[in-house]
Amino acid sequence: MTIDDVLHDNDQVLLRLGEPASPVPAPFVELLLSWIDNRDNMNTATNRDSRWLFPGRRASQPLNPNSLSGLLNDLGIPTTAARTAAIRQQVLDVPAPVVADALGYHDKTTTRLLNETGGAWSRYAPGEHGKSLPRQQH
Repeated sequence: MTIDDVLHDNDQVLLRLGEPASPVPAPFVELLLSWIDNRDNMNTATNRDSRWLFPGRRASQPLNPNSLSGLLNDLGIPTTAARTAAIRQQVLDVPAPVVADALGYHDKTTTRLLNETGGAWSRYAPGEHGKSLPRQQH
């Protein structure tokens, strides 16, 4: 994600995670804009013009996800709990096998999370639904 993915539309700040861009909630707008103005790892000659929202220490590279997770944890943001809450919400909105396939989880894990959240996708049959089955000879 780059600073070009942070958009200004009149008085609203949007974040391009896909299309259309998503509005940034009010409590985070000031934090995000302040971060852009004061990003880490911008002092080396190779990173001065970096467009990464979270620039890494190596030139032209974003911050490593584990490093970002550590920074968030240092700020008191529990990344494991946030990730768990996000996937639990996903299995409420989308069939568990689809979430598993999209995020690289085992389908038994997402099905267990679905059952724990009381979701309604229990009758969803995974697999290719667009293909017809071959006819059997009698």
